[in-house]
Amino acid sequence: MSVPVESNLVMNHRHHSQWQPSRRSLLSASVTALAACATSKPISKAGVQPQAAAKRTVPIGLQLWSVREACAIDVDATLKEVAASGFAGVEFAGHYKYEDDAKGLRKTLDALGLRAEGSHLSVRAFGPERLAKTVDFYKTLGAKFLIVGGDKRFTDPEGSKAYAEEMNAAAEKLKSSNLFCGHHNHTEEFAKVGDTTYWHLFADRTSPDVFLQLDVGWAWAAGLDPIALINRYPGRFKTLHLKVPPGLDVEDPFIGNTRFDWTGVINASVQVGGAEWLMVEQEDYPAGMSPMQSSQASLRGLQNIMEG
Repeated sequence: MSVPVESNLVMNHRHHSQWQPSRRSLLSASVTALAACATSKPISKAGVQPQAAAKRTVPIGLQLWSVREACAIDVDATLKEVAASGFAGVEFAGHYKYEDDAKGLRKTLDALGLRAEGSHLSVRAFGPERLAKTVDFYKTLGAKFLIVGGDKRFTDPEGSKAYAEEMNAAAEKLKSSNLFCGHHNHTEEFAKVGDTTYWHLFADRTSPDVFLQLDVGWAWAAGLDPIALINRYPGRFKTLHLKVPPGLDVEDPFIGNTRFDWTGVINASVQVGGAEWLMVEQEDYPAGMSPMQSSQASLRGLQNIMEG
């Protein structure tokens, strides 16, 4: 069985390169973001209060982009280490040697006690010529959340509406298979358009069945408050990417970094956003630490926050 999209690994890598801001612009935006986060108000709307027990029920996964080089060398060994680290599941950004073998990949995951949270893919996977294969592959894999890692139309004044309509149609087609489609942001999605942003425009144009995979690190880098974003669209955040803004802090680029309101974001995502998974995505690796070790450090930080 063939994955009905272009190689997800190639697509994801190209997307990250395309959307990566300059270090100067990222650090400048992060200063603004930090100031905003410092003044963030508690979760509003209906007086939601922190609930540690509720947080603990949400599984933690790893976006495998974090350890992509290790996956390319030996995906089985890497998945084994991910499981041993304590992650409950993984989100794919390519399937490596399993590109044509969902059954084989599912068998490997089951043996390790890992679940497939979802995968980043191209919107073309939802087209009429590929949809059936998409559904077959990810139903077999047990991956529920199908996430578009980027689309050039998102920030195009004309194309953005067509893209939103395409995602609405995809969500409707996937519903009977209990699969869900969503969009993952970098910083560009938060560009201003009129008195709003392209990200808000997409959220307003799409049905509640299209989820918003909020990348918290990139939202902070763009100067946005993730808690406010979540409160604006309750129930739309089935999965989140948690990380420090890439390139901001090379000494402590881990979840738990005290510059950020992690507890507020996690409480909002679970209690308001409807998060079913919290995904670690590690993009900075301090000297002397491998990508896996860096991902493990963020996992420990997230676990400590969720237990607090």
